[in-house]
Order: sequence, then C-alpha cells, then structure tokens
Amino acid sequence: MNANTRIQWLHKKMTMRSYPNAQRLAERFGISHRQAQRDLDYLRRELGAPIAYDNSRKGFYYTQPFVLPVLFSSDNDDLYMPEIFNAETHELAADESIIQMQIPYTATVEIKNKLTALELSNYIIAKQPKDRYSCEFHSIEKFIGLLLSLDSDFRLIEPYWLRERLVRSAKRVLDNNNGEPEE
Repeated sequence: MNANTRIQWLHKKMTMRSYPNAQRLAERFGISHRQAQRDLDYLRRELGAPIAYDNSRKGFYYTQPFVLPVLFSSDNDDLYMPEIFNAETHELAADESIIQMQIPYTATVEIKNKLTALELSNYIIAKQPKDRYSCEFHSIEKFIGLLLSLDSDFRLIEPYWLRERLVRSAKRVLDNNNGEPEE
C-alpha cells in the first residue's frame, strides 16, 4: 500500500473518531513505526490537519472538521486537466482512477560516486554527512528500478521495508537469469 492509501485510512479513522495511532497504522500496512509517524507528521504539517492525541484513548483525532485536499495527477501528465474537478459541486467529471494524492515517500541512500548522485539528482532533496542523500519519490517501482539500473555501488540506508523490497527484486532478477538460457 502506498502513502496515499495510508493517509486516506488515517483520515477516515480520525473522521470516524476511531482514534488511530502510529502503531496501528504500522501494523495495518506493514510499515515501520517511524514511517507511520512520518505519515502522521505529514498529515499535520504539510496538509494542515488539526490533529491532537487523546491519552485516554491512545490515538489521534481531529480537533475540528477537516477535509483532505484533492490533488490531481496521472501517469501521463499530458492528460492532466484541472477542470475535471468541479469546486462548486465537489464532483469529479473524469475517471477517478487518474486522480490521486501525491504524498512522497522518503529514503536515505549512500552513494560514494558523484556521477551516480547526479543520476539521482531528480530525487535528491538534501545531502547528508558521509555521502548520504535524502531522496523523495512518488513511485516505489520507478525508484527501485532506477536504483537497480545504477552502474555503481550504492547502499539503501532507510527505510528498512524499502531495502527489503529492493533486495527481493534483485534476488528475483538474479534467480530468473541464472543458468543456461532456454532455447
């Protein structure tokens, strides 16, 4: 599940006064507690959600009514049409499958080669000490594909779940390409 789905799940639970927390979010979507906390922080800081924590219920809730913003995107930006959302009726005039929130994932990658860092420049948002870079991306598959196509060594530091997925992808490629080719 992607960050968009997790944010929508949090929003629904808080709207229903179900008091979700980072632990439940992490368990529900199989992500780290740290990533779950980042999702909550993103909802609060970037989207301006009025979130508070209820100690007695051990979960978050909205302190006032809140609606998630609707952002438009499609796999093909040429097809993007801002007029597909009618602000007066709050109805969509196009296929909902091309509309999604774009909440970026984050990762820390260690890269010793400066040319490789240049290849990732569209994803890098900050340089850290020890040849590490903070990256943001919207598509897990595209980011993993880019990492697998790099022509030099790199190390995915965090998040752990993304590193595990990268390793599984690399193992699958190796397993499928070991041995003699079939004729």
